[in-house]
Amino acid sequence: MRILIIGAGEVGFQTAQRLAQEDKEVVVVDTNPAALKRCAELLDVQAMEGSGSDPHVLMQAGVRDSQVLLAVTDSDETNLIACMFAHSLSPGIRKLARIRNDTYTSFAPDFLQRTLGLDTVVNPDEEAVRAIERLMAVPDAEDVLEFAGGRLKVVGLRLRAEAAVTGQNLAELRQHPATAPLVVAAIFREERLIVPSGEDTLQPGDLVYLVCRSTDLAPTLKIFGYRSQPPASALIVGGGDIGLRLAQRLESTAMHVRLVERDPVRCEHLSSVLHRTVILHGDGTDQELLQEENVGELDLVVTLTGDEETNILCSLLARRLGAGMVITRISKFAYMPIVQAIGLGHVVNPRLAAIDSVLRHMRQSKIFSLSSLKTEDVEVQEIEVEDGAPVTTTALRHLLLPRGVLVLAVLRGKEAIIPQGDTVIRPGDHAVVLCRRNRIAAMEAAFGAAGQRP
Repeated sequence: MRILIIGAGEVGFQTAQRLAQEDKEVVVVDTNPAALKRCAELLDVQAMEGSGSDPHVLMQAGVRDSQVLLAVTDSDETNLIACMFAHSLSPGIRKLARIRNDTYTSFAPDFLQRTLGLDTVVNPDEEAVRAIERLMAVPDAEDVLEFAGGRLKVVGLRLRAEAAVTGQNLAELRQHPATAPLVVAAIFREERLIVPSGEDTLQPGDLVYLVCRSTDLAPTLKIFGYRSQPPASALIVGGGDIGLRLAQRLESTAMHVRLVERDPVRCEHLSSVLHRTVILHGDGTDQELLQEENVGELDLVVTLTGDEETNILCSLLARRLGAGMVITRISKFAYMPIVQAIGLGHVVNPRLAAIDSVLRHMRQSKIFSLSSLKTEDVEVQEIEVEDGAPVTTTALRHLLLPRGVLVLAVLRGKEAIIPQGDTVIRPGDHAVVLCRRNRIAAMEAAFGAAGQRP
């Protein structure tokens, strides 16, 4: 597969890196020589300088020989124009565009598809808001993923020393009398990923990813010493696109919401479009302002400005003042390990969410959902099992799955099955699978879905 990526920023770079690791032929186009140099030196890709909105550049980059075009620059207009020319130059090419402005996508339901032949639109702001909503639903969790339309949850919990399951191995955990059916998908210990076996032991400080049915979430949290109690009050710091989207969502609930924005003009706009949210003109790093707003008594603080350093400072300050839960927006991948090391466990990365969405549409298999775990080299996918796939021939305990591949759940119709050793996967089932990225091709072959997409 030959893939043409327009944009060598964080989203373009990280997407190119993952696709190159899967032995795809990748060409990256950008106007920034420094960004292209980074791609050429660190990745096994071809880097080409020029504007993706220039048809001559697209021709030189080989648009007619490519199967997929990914337009992921920071400019919606550049992405749309690149797709427009690609549609004209190579009508059969699949086109995915990163578009943040709702004006372009809400004009008419199928306008972009009809006029540009656009296959997929990825909105990182919308993906970020969804991630925040998932975290809010399980405040004690550091990460929450959903599959099968929300019927299945993958929850990342930080293990406390006093938890009843601390010190148990995973085989013992399954025998715990209060344990609902669950699977431990992954353990992060001192930033190191462990794909567990039954002999692995849970240790204090581990970030443990559990898989369970949504109906079993409460008892599962209980045995780990946590409970699910969604927040009733929230403060949003930053009234940009993501902050506005989140406030609009929360206004449809009974939650009491306040929003802090330092730009007075933006405050006026927010006041005109938000109805129940209290708009505050000020700086989220101002301790006096936060104390006046009784941040220590709030259930939730979400820092969503466009500046990473401001978000980190606001989050640390809110946590110091006693806020119940703090969610921090981080876009720079280099900052992810740092914020986790200083104790900011609830992190939302719009760029990572956009990359996951792009990759979900890029895979050759029939994938219905895809999420990365803590930016590590591992994904969780919901994949449709093809007729005749090798995994349908025998029970799970006898399957010779590739190393680094773990079946977490089986979705059969409306039923979510937490698998046992004697579980047999059937054609047409949706399997929720954890897979290291260097095992993607082997995983797709095992589930019989390779080659389903161009």
